[in-house]
Amino acid sequence: MASKTAKIATIGCAIAGCLTFIVGIPFAYLGSITRVYYGPDSARASFETDSCHIGLGLPTCARWLPDQDGFLKYLTNEVPSFLGTWCLIGIVASSMSTCDGAILAMGTVFSHNILRNAGYFFPYISQDFIEEENLITVARIISVPFTIASAVIATLYRSSHSLGATGYLLIVAFDIVLASVVVPLFGCFYTKKPSSLAAFCSIVTGILARVILEFTLPKDGYLLMPFDGHEFLDYGAAASTAFPTFFDVPTERHWDPSVEGEQCEQSRYNDWTGIDSLAAPIVALIVFVFVQWLERDKPFFTFAKDGIMVGYLKEGQVGYDPEVRNSARSESNAQEKEDHARVDEVDNVMDDVR
Repeated sequence: MASKTAKIATIGCAIAGCLTFIVGIPFAYLGSITRVYYGPDSARASFETDSCHIGLGLPTCARWLPDQDGFLKYLTNEVPSFLGTWCLIGIVASSMSTCDGAILAMGTVFSHNILRNAGYFFPYISQDFIEEENLITVARIISVPFTIASAVIATLYRSSHSLGATGYLLIVAFDIVLASVVVPLFGCFYTKKPSSLAAFCSIVTGILARVILEFTLPKDGYLLMPFDGHEFLDYGAAASTAFPTFFDVPTERHWDPSVEGEQCEQSRYNDWTGIDSLAAPIVALIVFVFVQWLERDKPFFTFAKDGIMVGYLKEGQVGYDPEVRNSARSESNAQEKEDHARVDEVDNVMDDVR
């Protein structure tokens, strides 16, 4: 929008992409470097004793406990103060950018998508009130309670997920957007006659699928699915005081996991995180294609031309008319004015007769 020509916009996008790689790749390696300083082989590592693992052949061992604050400790204690400070500033800046973008989006949706159509459900709301300037004012005002609600949720919400509480909520929010709007957005461009009903059903189905899968799929926080193999088993409680089989001791002193009472009871990792993120848009795509195919000859029904499913144009868009909100509703407004004129004419005739 800020570029004068399409060529300048293309060049700007290419430069922005290169800068993203230049900044993002070194920053991504900070996770690996943090593991060097605060991983299981570091002097700062902490462990949980009295555990066992059949895959390691250890009847008793120490389980490494990852430091959730290792990254922050690395930036504040290990790297030069200048670099660490700018990394923390970048994290805070990106967090603030994401937060204010989400809050502004909620305010805009409430104003332009809910309040704009409120007159159809609440007739006492004047259509004169639903003007572009008023909608912008409402979007600004409603952002205040949205901000307060967001701060309360971020403060009080607790989660044991490995990605953190608020971080996981952000992922769920983006997943719902992916599941609901991506399929209809592509569908309106890559189908000859996109169906409004197909888009609507796809949006509803995608949201429901993502929400249902969020509460039905098991997630233990380790991000590992329950595959076969010892490497996908969690640590268990200490099984025996005997020696591992690779110790150079007499055989009778070796640990035998087949002996009753010396088994290492381990649970298998069971985390299906990511399946819900991918399955929901696939379900939405199937529904969109199916409904689009059913309406290949003619639609099951058509939405009212002046109903809430009619889009609107903003100032600056082609076809925008400052006098009416859009061409579809202008017909309704004209019809309404005509009806009022007829009523006034009848009233005048009745007054003359009297």
